[in-house]
Amino acid sequence: MKKLIIVGASGFGREALQWAKEINKHSQSWEIAGFLDDNLNALDGYECDYKVIGTIKDYQPKTDELFVIALANPVIKERVVKDLEGRGAEFTSLIHPEARIGDFNKIGKGVVIYPGARLTVNTTIGDYVVLLDLTTIGHDAKVGNFSTICGGCGINGHVEVGKNVFIGSHVTTAPSVKIGDGAYVGTGSAVVTNIKEGNRVFGNPARKIMM
Repeated sequence: MKKLIIVGASGFGREALQWAKEINKHSQSWEIAGFLDDNLNALDGYECDYKVIGTIKDYQPKTDELFVIALANPVIKERVVKDLEGRGAEFTSLIHPEARIGDFNKIGKGVVIYPGARLTVNTTIGDYVVLLDLTTIGHDAKVGNFSTICGGCGINGHVEVGKNVFIGSHVTTAPSVKIGDGAYVGTGSAVVTNIKEGNRVFGNPARKIMM
């Protein structure tokens, strides 16, 4: 049985640990080894039954290890994954048994899917995508590599979410809209028109905001 190492020891990392433990209760899958984080004190002040075993930047992956990415920022996530893969790391997916996965969905590698998330039918989920709890991906929708979709979102039918997109919690989209690569959609927004690549939007209806 391979060891599982969680990359990132923030709140997202601790949630990933919880889901990994619950997956093991359902079907023993890994020996959980701990976390990688460039902040070796990332868990200080938190109750946790595993430790930071090394930094991301210095860790040398071993053949008996699998890694799961637990970083929400898509750009940082992509950089870290490519860096670790370049050193030989093998990433695995973390799909909670209480996620509802329908038929004829295409799911990439290294994804993290929380309990209560739902994929209906004929969706396409890219590599290293994160879908948090109670988010629904509607029929024929597509989510690009490294994107993060937070909890309680409704991504409706035929929607296309690009790569490296961050969507905050409780966002709703109209059917068939397109969200361009690298876009950021703020919490609680209603996306009713297409969003251009790299734009940051917020509101109901979602409008471009200046940062």
